[in-house]
Amino acid sequence: MHDTVLVVTLIGILGIGAQWIAWRTNMPAIVLMAIAGLIVGPFLGILKPEETFGEFYRPIISLAVAVILFEGGLQLKFSELRGLSRGIGQLLLIGGPLVWIFGSIAGYYVAGLDWPTAILFAGIMIVTGPTVIIPLLRQAKLSTRPSAILKWEGIVNDPVGALAAVITFEYVITRNMASLTSFEVFGSLIFGSILCVAWGIIVGRGLAEAFRRGWVPEYLKAPILLTAVLLAFSVSNLLQEEGGLIAVTVMGITMANSKLPSINQIRHFKETIAILFVAGVFVLLTANLTLETLAMIDLRIMGFVAVMLFVVRPAAVMLSTMRTELSLQERLLVSWIAPRGIVAVAVSGLFAASMTPENGFENGHLMVPLAFAMVFATVILHGFTITPLGKFLGLASDAPPGVLIVGASPWAVALAKRIKELGCPVLITDPSFRRLREARQKGIDTFYGEILSEVTEHHIEFVRYGYLLALSGNEAHNALVCTDLAPEMSRNSTYQLSAKGRDDSRQSVSYALQGRSFLSEKTGLEDLLRRHWAGWAFQFTRLSEEFTPAKYRERLPEEAMIVMVERKGGLVFQTSEAPIELQVGDRVLAYVPPETGPLQKPSKKKDEKAAGEGTSEDVKEIERRKSEAIDKLKS
Repeated sequence: MHDTVLVVTLIGILGIGAQWIAWRTNMPAIVLMAIAGLIVGPFLGILKPEETFGEFYRPIISLAVAVILFEGGLQLKFSELRGLSRGIGQLLLIGGPLVWIFGSIAGYYVAGLDWPTAILFAGIMIVTGPTVIIPLLRQAKLSTRPSAILKWEGIVNDPVGALAAVITFEYVITRNMASLTSFEVFGSLIFGSILCVAWGIIVGRGLAEAFRRGWVPEYLKAPILLTAVLLAFSVSNLLQEEGGLIAVTVMGITMANSKLPSINQIRHFKETIAILFVAGVFVLLTANLTLETLAMIDLRIMGFVAVMLFVVRPAAVMLSTMRTELSLQERLLVSWIAPRGIVAVAVSGLFAASMTPENGFENGHLMVPLAFAMVFATVILHGFTITPLGKFLGLASDAPPGVLIVGASPWAVALAKRIKELGCPVLITDPSFRRLREARQKGIDTFYGEILSEVTEHHIEFVRYGYLLALSGNEAHNALVCTDLAPEMSRNSTYQLSAKGRDDSRQSVSYALQGRSFLSEKTGLEDLLRRHWAGWAFQFTRLSEEFTPAKYRERLPEEAMIVMVERKGGLVFQTSEAPIELQVGDRVLAYVPPETGPLQKPSKKKDEKAAGEGTSEDVKEIERRKSEAIDKLKS
């Protein structure tokens, strides 16, 4: 296939299609992208990227990797290092060199490589690609500490691994040319790396200052930022070969810690671009393989991969993190999880072309098959084991996705209590300590503070919660919370309540800024609180073949409201955009008037739950509400 437009379209369809399937099936996306590339590349011969793009093939990959690393740097905040600085520091400064040393020995004695090739490839293996780590962290829903460790290591080590390969390559080439001493080679490389770091900081701070002072309009921020990334990358590559990877990573970290008001919008835009590039680059790299290259993967290469996985990585991590604040469980998890990604493959491919026997590399042709063997093995093994291992070590929650409720009104607390009965984690947040008192008394987890504060992420394990209910009395605040947290929790899982049940276009927040309308657009907090004090109560009912959805709706009072249902796929909340379609097997939570009795009469069987799902408790709750309402009226 030589039609460039058609090739680009096919790459986009394969890459994004693989990521969508991965999202639907909860499989590692990079595995599916690699399979797609192999099918259309070496197996069917439909796609031959290097022939199609010619001399532009390698620059395309280099620029894409630069944007990916910058986007990764944008996610690194120094505040995440709170309580972890020593552990992460030793993992980077000691663990990386140990992997390089142990990997070089394994490459020479196990894979049969010559020393220059073994040392260069081991340097590349320092990387634990962020393009793989970050999707895996989303999938595994690890707790904050191990997630921060793996994320920092993956993003910072990518340029470090590339630099290690550059140092080895330049040293071998220079020694063969006999034009410079070893001291001069290392001095030049170190000086060049310092310049690249300084250049990345300068560009990052300059751009942050320009954004902060309003010198750049909002609609130009993203295009200017992308251009600045390419500028930082290209200029640094002139200063030091592959130094652009260092510069763009430092630039991203600099901007992430500059306290920019628009950093979230910038981060989301760059994440979208990075996802497109990840999809395209990995399909390109796998499709560019040949059957001859794949045939080079023999027992020695597989033995090398096994040693790297089961000996080198665990030994390096356990040794480098001794006497740190990391727990044994965290050290064990980090010692196993180290998937290699796009940067490892891209850098190996870039160097392999120049690693000839004439330049001092006897086994340079094995670089690409070695890199792909490591990528496939680590991505598959780590991708499918990170979740069960995290749960086994107690570093990931095995509870169903929980519900995060913003606003501690009495109605919200009553709802939280019933959701908690399902075994789902529930957390209520509110900036008022007094309003949280009732929730604390009922044993519901609470967070005292502003949900939109920067420090909130250090106190709340957001990965535990799959649903957001913004139920405060301020409609604008509800909308802001949904807008801010939607990228993390998925917009389909963010719901908000109207403050007063208004649909007036002048007084309501624009629908484009809101979460999904919880219950209905005309149901406001004031209305719900009036019903709450009037004795309304929540009631659970299990639907079955005998007690069908139709019978349930017949018995449900006209003014009652279906709030949510529990079904096999999780929780489904009532919204105005998508009213709930009841199904047999659903456990329905309805909000009913005080005079309402059990909608399904209890069975004569001893196991009342099999028929009524706790209907006696619901009756008691309704009676309690009646008593409270009567007492308030009397007073």
